[in-house]
Amino acid sequence: MNSKTIFSPKNIESHFSPNAEIVLYHGDVNNLLSTLPDNSMSLIVTSPPYNLGKDYEKRISIEKYLETQTKVIHQLYRVLKDNGSLCWQVGNFVENGEIYPLDIFYYRIFKQLNLQLRNRIIWHFGHGLHTSNRFSGRYETLLWFTKTNQYTFNLDSVRVPSKYPGKRHYKGINKGKPSGNPLGKNPSDVWEIVAQDWETAFWEIPNVKSNHPEKTSHSCQYPIELVERCVLALTNEEDWVFDPYAGVGTSLIAAIKHNRRTIGSEKEAQYIDIAKERLQAYFNGTLRFRPLGKPIHQPTGKEKVAQMPEEWKSDAQDLFSNKG
Repeated sequence: MNSKTIFSPKNIESHFSPNAEIVLYHGDVNNLLSTLPDNSMSLIVTSPPYNLGKDYEKRISIEKYLETQTKVIHQLYRVLKDNGSLCWQVGNFVENGEIYPLDIFYYRIFKQLNLQLRNRIIWHFGHGLHTSNRFSGRYETLLWFTKTNQYTFNLDSVRVPSKYPGKRHYKGINKGKPSGNPLGKNPSDVWEIVAQDWETAFWEIPNVKSNHPEKTSHSCQYPIELVERCVLALTNEEDWVFDPYAGVGTSLIAAIKHNRRTIGSEKEAQYIDIAKERLQAYFNGTLRFRPLGKPIHQPTGKEKVAQMPEEWKSDAQDLFSNKG
């Protein structure tokens, strides 16, 4: 869909300024980090390069990759506020058919800084590359860390409707009174996002593939709504949201949609250009994006592409007969 509201454009600064509202830095993230004050960012949220040999990555050993990332993470820790959060979204590193779950490797790095893991969130999606020698991967993980025990968490911003709002206490001093919260319940730490309902098993958000309304030329783009949930729960209006690997500006868009200030760093010029175009499209009301909480499409079975080809039916019948 398109955003239907036209917003007043905001200046997109190329370097950090305390008075800026949007900063999009073109260059190495370490150079940007050297200009950021200590204890200044309320939320750091990103999907770092996976060292998978994409067009914009030079594949290196996983040991060297993690060593490089450790240096960046130490600087991110420095700029993170004491009541701030860090959300690190990763998939798997694959080498010679073996997977290395990056969240497990990264966990060790964050714990060396005494960051505290609040949730390990599973982002499940229904489409992706198919494999032949192992099961096809259909999830990534988001690690939510805080710097201290005193952190921002806006529960009311992410409550989900109760399935049984009429449930009442059956004993004690509150016997007969409603047992839930009128605003809804606290979602679990493993979510499936469907229409107005976040309380089931997974964060079920479509990944950005060919027919996704947010698709750009970026090969590993994540959806705006994935970041929106972090922004709403873990920051307040006017807080700084920082994406050290901003790509095509998804985190920046999620932040400005909810009246936060935002900073992104990206070394690829083509992605900087796309990010600027997307930000401008948001302000003039033409940005296409998937609305927060939109139901996942489920085929009815009547669509031709959802039906088994005639030439497969005899093989399928033989397969199921043998299983019986």
